[in-house]
Amino acid sequence: MTRSDTIRDRIRADILAGEWQLGLRLTLGALSERYQSSHMPVREALRELHGEGLVVLEPNAGARVRGVTVGFIEALFEMRAAMEALTARRAAERIGPDHLAELQTAQDRLETHAARGEIDLVIEANRGFHAVIQGVANNPYAAELANQHSPLLGALWMRFGYSGDRLEGVISDHRQIIQLLGERDGQSVAQVAAAHVAKAKAALLRAMRRHGVDAP
Repeated sequence: MTRSDTIRDRIRADILAGEWQLGLRLTLGALSERYQSSHMPVREALRELHGEGLVVLEPNAGARVRGVTVGFIEALFEMRAAMEALTARRAAERIGPDHLAELQTAQDRLETHAARGEIDLVIEANRGFHAVIQGVANNPYAAELANQHSPLLGALWMRFGYSGDRLEGVISDHRQIIQLLGERDGQSVAQVAAAHVAKAKAALLRAMRRHGVDAP
């Protein structure tokens, strides 16, 4: 692991923990001092975090933690809904018994973490569940778009929290997706996948508003 990798991971962890607030301007001087590094590794770390969606790089203005508005969340989830529907439909055409077993294993892992209240691991397991479907669909371009800004969304879920209702909804939707994929019902599973993303959007926006984030 390079020096920039280490700094990237530390900045990411601090953003996820709320040490750097949404929309906060990040200066090379402050980052270099905090992480005891020269400017060059910090610049490289910021470029990588920009690719993850956690940091915005602005010409002649430096970097800042991405500010999140309602409009941004809506646009992001609309794109994810389209890509998740596409990959689910394609996966229904290609899925086999081994894939279904892998998907069930991923779901079992998610439900175990949910029962224990391990939200960070629920988020990770959720990505694993969808990664199985994306792998079966074998459309890397759709997967790349669907996963765009996943680290940022993970940060937002950790910051604003999953409700118990949301966890129950995720589990229920995933079980239905597994059933429909097993039935090779591409049209229905695409609809459920899109609705699943729409529910996530609504839940995240509600959580943000509970914490006073209600930007236009």
